[in-house]
Amino acid sequence: MIATAHNDPDFFKKIVTGDEAWCFAYNPTTKHQSTAWVRETLPRPKKLQFQLSRVKTMLVIFFDWQRIHKEFVLEGETINAVYYKGVMERLLNRIQRVRPGMCESGDWFLLHTPFHNATIIKQFLAQRKVTVLDHPPYSSDLAPADYFLFPKVKSHLKGHLFDLISDIQKAMTSTLNTTAKDNFYKGIQKLYDRADLCVQLQEIYVKN
Repeated sequence: MIATAHNDPDFFKKIVTGDEAWCFAYNPTTKHQSTAWVRETLPRPKKLQFQLSRVKTMLVIFFDWQRIHKEFVLEGETINAVYYKGVMERLLNRIQRVRPGMCESGDWFLLHTPFHNATIIKQFLAQRKVTVLDHPPYSSDLAPADYFLFPKVKSHLKGHLFDLISDIQKAMTSTLNTTAKDNFYKGIQKLYDRADLCVQLQEIYVKN
């Protein structure tokens, strides 16, 4: 990845990456979000302890230096390799519609796909001539969705209570749609420094 980035200045604009994440009806606020100013003479306000709600929906999203494809998993749907083959089909159809030049040239790379080691996924991507970038397993430090997109989006929803799954999905969609395109590109560009650091540390997990 590092060598390719050196030789191709547009390398990071050719990466399509994605992952999945649970979105909850209630996500407790962070300590910073729940802070409050009080006078020194007044007692500290009591804070109730809340847990993640059991009402949730799963978001599946793929993006390049802009936005490409997202979908919410239907309630009761089994998440397995067969399901993700369908996701890959929908993703490639979407790329063909919104990035026809990239699709025709084949000059792009897929990074960090759930179930990417499953035979059915490997065969499908090979048949569609998709170039997959190698990704160490369980390396969220090298997954833009994990270190950039999901934390950013979920931070906007912390402390909000939603009654219905459809309300969660609308809020997530709104937040994604208002995320500046530049942020997607900057998030993917961080891959270079993270990959370089990972090599220096011999693939030791790096947080933040």
